[in-house]
This record gives sequence, structure tokens and C-alpha cells, in this order.
Amino acid sequence: MVTEHRAVAALRVFLVVLFGVLVVFQTLSLPGQFAYMAEQSPQDAHLRWPATAVTVFWVLCVQVVIVATWQLLSLVKNDRIFTEASLKWVDAIVWAIAAAWVVLLGVFLWVGFNADDPGVPLLLFLLTVGVSVLGLLMVVMRALLRQATTLRTDMEAVI
Repeated sequence: MVTEHRAVAALRVFLVVLFGVLVVFQTLSLPGQFAYMAEQSPQDAHLRWPATAVTVFWVLCVQVVIVATWQLLSLVKNDRIFTEASLKWVDAIVWAIAAAWVVLLGVFLWVGFNADDPGVPLLLFLLTVGVSVLGLLMVVMRALLRQATTLRTDMEAVI
């Protein structure tokens, strides 16, 4: 139990750091990077705002996952993880991953049909498969959480 509390505390520290770094990326680094790229490659300047919007959206999806994870950690800490309240936070994670996947699939298809070099489409394919695996894993984990919640509720009713 002590190890679990330490792990939760450490994870919360890293989640705060990650969220802070993502805010910096979202507000300063990504827009600045795409502005710089538009200056360096004027022929691709028309992609500046779509690329900024897409990447900021992906960062927002990760931020939703971080907030939902924080809430799940609170439920773990209070020994309430196997309750209906936890399912809404897992749903938020699943929906954030699904939204990011849909946009990633669109980017993959657009780049794939417009690329003259296979490197970027292959990288995007790898990312799409990875996000697919992560999303499906979360769906399975949600089903396991639902089963455990039902089992715990049934056990409490018997006792």
C-alpha cells in the first residue's frame, strides 16, 4: 500500500510537469515552429495554420488524458476506483484517443496521397497503428474496469 501511494504521488508530479510542458508547446513552441517553417519554405506557407491547428488539437487530446488520469488517481487514492464514477474518466480517455486517431488518420491519408517520398507516410502509418493499439487497449481496460466494478458491487450487496 505504501508503494502504491508513492507511485501515485510520483505519477502526479510527472503529470503536472508533462501538462506544463504541453502548455508551453501548445502556446509558444508549435505556433512559433510552424511560423518559422513558413518563412523558410514559402511554397509550404499555406500549411502553417492547418498544421498548427492539428498539432495543438493533438496536444489538447493528450491534456484531456492527463486530466482524466489525474481524476482516476484520485479515485485510486480514495479506494473508489471500482465505482461508476471511474467509468466517465476512462470514457474521456477513450474519446480523446478516438478524436486524435480520427485527425491522425486524416493527416496520414492526406500526406500519403500527396507525398513524393515514403518516409513521412510510413512514420504516420506507424503512429496511426500505435494510437489504434492504445485506443483499443483502453477499450479493453474499460471493459475490465466495468467487470470489476460490477463484481465489487455484487460482493458488497452480498456482504
